[in-house]
Amino acid sequence: MIVSSEDPDRCPVCGDVKLRQEEDVLDTWFSSALWPFATLGWPLETEELKYFYPTSLLVTSHDIIFFWVARMMMMGLHFMRDIPFDDVYIHALVRDEQGRKMSKSRGNVIDPLDVIEEFGTDALRFTLSSMATPGRDIFLSRERIEGNRNFANKLWNASRFVLMNLEGFERIVVKEEEFTLADRWIFSRMNNIVSQVEDSLRVYNVAEASRLIYDFFWSDYADWYIELAKPRLYQKDDPRQRLVAQNLLVEIMDVTLRLLHPFMPFITEEIWQKFPGTGESIVIAPWPRMDGSRIDMGAESQMDVVQRVTSSIRAIKSVLGIALTKPVTALLKTTDADKQAILEKDASYIKELAWVEELIISPDITKPEHAAVDVAPGVEIFIPLAGLVDIEEEKKRLGKELAKTQTDAEKTRKKLSNPQFMEKAAPEVVEKEKAKLIEFDEKISKLTKQLESL
Repeated sequence: MIVSSEDPDRCPVCGDVKLRQEEDVLDTWFSSALWPFATLGWPLETEELKYFYPTSLLVTSHDIIFFWVARMMMMGLHFMRDIPFDDVYIHALVRDEQGRKMSKSRGNVIDPLDVIEEFGTDALRFTLSSMATPGRDIFLSRERIEGNRNFANKLWNASRFVLMNLEGFERIVVKEEEFTLADRWIFSRMNNIVSQVEDSLRVYNVAEASRLIYDFFWSDYADWYIELAKPRLYQKDDPRQRLVAQNLLVEIMDVTLRLLHPFMPFITEEIWQKFPGTGESIVIAPWPRMDGSRIDMGAESQMDVVQRVTSSIRAIKSVLGIALTKPVTALLKTTDADKQAILEKDASYIKELAWVEELIISPDITKPEHAAVDVAPGVEIFIPLAGLVDIEEEKKRLGKELAKTQTDAEKTRKKLSNPQFMEKAAPEVVEKEKAKLIEFDEKISKLTKQLESL
């Protein structure tokens, strides 16, 4: 018998050239098919075999379902009289950003070691998780990984801000009456996210779980809540209010880090260790649980009104080239008594975040001459521009910007209406163009509205 990695032309012992290939052999997948129980000591009835077989989940790729998965099922049923696992998660294949298979000959290989060196392990892990949409391959690009490196930076900077403002910190029980609208809103959002992330992970939708955590941390916590908490952190007159703000910021950060840990284990462990009283390691910290008593859809609805008005005022400033920190007068017209009550009660949020010096809220406001206009649901917003901008120069500038944006939108629209482009371009490229067109159309609408108001 000869065993050789290459086809032999003669017997190395006797020199005979009449050779016959053995037919009674097993293919390479035979031993792999025994893996779920052979690794646990089978055919002996070990404690490990009793405890771990059958297991819960197999993670694999669609190209070896028949070669490996089906055979493991057959062997498990034959030798163990039970299936080897309950669930099979078919993960995506990682392709280049155009959807092509990576290969050295094409020169489109993204080496994980190079990416980790440049952007970090967590950024790569989070990118792959966030793109693992069920039923779709991953079209990977360095830009996507860089974007998630920026997310890691945002996480680091936000935690650093909180840690820098923990002077005099001690754990307290925050009383119900000490919760502001912003506090009730962020805790409602957080507990909703905890529930939604758990639901997503239960069905192995890691992309949706990643998106939920990303949006909550970046948009709700970092962009809004931290800014809303700053006045209480910075004031010196009421130490209790500062302590309340510190405790709530720390609690939300703690929950966010624990949710994010499976996706970004290194940075979350590093940050978590820096917070007071967190324990030995985040990896053995309990998974967050939803507190249903903190779900407050009323607070979320009220906060939505404040956020939309604040965002509209900031958008007006951005379009007209007015510095965000430039104080302005804002007139809010609403005939909705509930919205008026919300805006009046929490006017300080709008003033603080949109740099509004004077805020007038009434159902009887008439649009002032030369005022920028925007609309939030149920609320008209007017910003008088006298003394803020040169009206004639601003008309010229907005006109030029509008013309350029219309040209860009038309080019993109033509590209998307081209059958050849739609047929040959990768789905991710098409989605990018569609997103660009939506962005252009929104900008055209805003520029047109501001030109008309001038």
